[in-house]
Amino acid sequence: MTYQISELAALCKVNKETIRYYERKGLLQEPHRNSSGYRIYSTETIERLGFIRRLQDLGFSLNEIYKLLGVVDKDDDRCEDMFDFVSQKEVEIDKQLDDLKRAKRMLVELKNRCPDEKDLHICPIIDLLMEEE
Repeated sequence: MTYQISELAALCKVNKETIRYYERKGLLQEPHRNSSGYRIYSTETIERLGFIRRLQDLGFSLNEIYKLLGVVDKDDDRCEDMFDFVSQKEVEIDKQLDDLKRAKRMLVELKNRCPDEKDLHICPIIDLLMEEE
């Protein structure tokens, strides 16, 4: 099945300009054009856009996504130093996980210290946060 840019944008819940931007950045391949000059996209583009959006949601930058797509595209230049790139990203994610675990522990402690959900003006949560600064 094929899609024009407006259909693709609606299906993927992105702006048409986002799609054009991804094309300029090399995240999406330049699409085929029909006889009227309209961009025509395939189902694979929907999958690729979903992959890009999911990685963005996970905190990957567009440059990092471009690098990772080098594997999918079988691009030797982008795959150069992939081991180092992936190793560094793994370290960054481990740190983020540690930070999230620490934040969760803090939230659980704050929730346990709050004596009454309705009386937020006399809540020890603020005191605890002030102490930690």
